Amino acid sequence: MSKLSGICVATLLLCAFAQVTLAAPSALAAKAANDADVAPTCATAKKGKLDEKGFVVIGGIEQWVTVKGDSCANPIILFISGGPGNPLSPYSDAVYGAWSKDFTLVQWDQRGAGMTYGRSPPAAGAVLTLKQMSDDGNELAAYLARRYGKKKVILWGSSWGSILGVTMAKAHPELFYAYLGTSQLVSNRENEAISYAGLLALARAADDKAALAVLEGVGSPPWTDPRSFGKVRRVIRKYEAKVTTPPPAAWWTPAAEYNTPKAKADYEAGEDYSFINFVGMHGDGMASQVDLPKLGTDFAIPMFFVEGAHDLLATPDVAKRYYDSLKAPQKDMVVLEHAGHDPNQDVVDAEYKMLKERILPLTK
Repeated sequence: MSKLSGICVATLLLCAFAQVTLAAPSALAAKAANDADVAPTCATAKKGKLDEKGFVVIGGIEQWVTVKGDSCANPIILFISGGPGNPLSPYSDAVYGAWSKDFTLVQWDQRGAGMTYGRSPPAAGAVLTLKQMSDDGNELAAYLARRYGKKKVILWGSSWGSILGVTMAKAHPELFYAYLGTSQLVSNRENEAISYAGLLALARAADDKAALAVLEGVGSPPWTDPRSFGKVRRVIRKYEAKVTTPPPAAWWTPAAEYNTPKAKADYEAGEDYSFINFVGMHGDGMASQVDLPKLGTDFAIPMFFVEGAHDLLATPDVAKRYYDSLKAPQKDMVVLEHAGHDPNQDVVDAEYKMLKERILPLTK
């Protein structure tokens, strides 16, 4: 257990709790009650600043978590990043740092990704599952609420994180004030089919022989070659760049501690491992199981969405049909004209507006 900076207690407990099966709300309540040694960090400094980072035992392995905010009194946002295998922790200060005056920002390097991959490398033959990662996320959410003296946290998910986030919210709504999704994926089969058809139409309209060669070469989804997804993703980025506002270049310079040779090697290795687990060697990875409507469309928490009008991967028409099907205490969806799948300033600003105006009042 290492000493960490911060005005509040400046350590994250490495062995804070053992693995727990999140089978029911009562299991979470019992777990919290039994962890008397994990006192809320902010108990003695309710308006103190937070700047904590370290490895927390989640799902039986040590996973990297960072916690940053201007006041312990502020609500917590748990970020569920995309990929899988693309943690936001190296970039959080640059992209979301301004939010820390109103929220406590929690970044998590998921199982098999980033700093977690480096500390807890997967055993030979180990595979990622949506169930395990959802359980990990909900275990972390319960820990955060307990440690920082909160009733619940705010759940944020983007791209792969939007799949994981909705799965978490459906399994344990009692942990969350609300869900905010962006670049919302819904159904692997539907998302891939509509994305591919839209790209093919754009490439044909532009007589883009290079893009057509790629798209016709991989053929219509579902794909059984793991390289197909990456090839199509490069075409998506090419066409989104034509009609969207790019993010500030400074966003994607990793913070110093993530810019070391080891940290970069761990990030890249985790990205490769997570990608193969997502798409599968024969189209049989986690992605093939994604069908959020099958989880049910009734939600016990408010559901909010910020989508790019030119998202060619998680297309907004699929997201809108899913949104329309949802029954929730509150819901709202914003579509941004100059945004695609990856975040830019318009997306971050719209998310912040939704958080401040719609979600923050729910935490009072």
